[in-house]
Amino acid sequence: MKILQKGFNYSQDGPGNRLVYHLQGCNFKCKWCSNPESIPPCSDKCKVQSVDEIVDEAKRSRMMFFEGGGVTFTGGEPTVQFEELKEVLKRLKEADIHTAIETNGSHPKLSELSEYIDFFIMDVKCPDNDIHKKYVGHSNETTLRNLELLTKERRQLLVRIPLINNVNTNADDFVRLFSSLDMSDTQVEILPYHEYGKCKWVEEYEIVDGFVSEETLREFTDKLKPIVNLIKT
Repeated sequence: MKILQKGFNYSQDGPGNRLVYHLQGCNFKCKWCSNPESIPPCSDKCKVQSVDEIVDEAKRSRMMFFEGGGVTFTGGEPTVQFEELKEVLKRLKEADIHTAIETNGSHPKLSELSEYIDFFIMDVKCPDNDIHKKYVGHSNETTLRNLELLTKERRQLLVRIPLINNVNTNADDFVRLFSSLDMSDTQVEILPYHEYGKCKWVEEYEIVDGFVSEETLREFTDKLKPIVNLIKT
C-alpha cells in the first residue's frame, strides 16, 4: 500500500489512541484540501508497505491502543487502494484490532468494507451535485447512495461536513438530505473551514473568503439540531 505518512493520534480519527495511516491518492480534488500532496496517485514522499507489514506493525502497537483505540485509514482517499484496503481491514479484524476509516464515500463497492470496519467516518461535502462537482471535481451521486446504505446498516457512523463560506453553507440542502434518511444511529460533526494546508498547494489556491462566521455557524447548527445528533468539534 502507498502511504504518505503514519503516526499516532488521539481521538481525532476515531475513538481512543490510534495508529493512523494516510494513504496516497484521491479521486476528489477539493479546492480547500489540507493535504494536497496526497491527491496524486504517486508521490516521492510516499512509501510502500505490504499488507503483511501493516498488520504486523499494528499487532506490535497493541499496547498503544488505549481507550478503545486501534487503526485508522484515511487519505488522500483510502478506497482508491480498494483491494489492498479490504484485505488489511479483514486481517486486522481477524486479529481483534479496532478498525476505522475516513472516506469521501465515493467508491461503488464501499459497502463491501462495512463488516470489517468498527468506526466509519464519511465526509459529505455538499448535497447539491452541481456545486459538489464545481468545488470537488467529482459527482456526489455515489457518496449519497452509500450514505443511504450505511445509515440503514450501521450503528457507528460519523458524517463530517467541512463547512466553507460561499460553498456549502445552505443548511436547507443538508436538512432535506438528512430528513430523507434514517439518521437515528448516525452522528454529524461540522468542521468549519481552515487554511492549514494552503501553504502546501503548488497550484493556485482558489478558495477566497472561506471562513465561516460565528453567526453562520450558529444558524447552520440550529437548523440541523432538530433532525440529527450533532457532536461538538
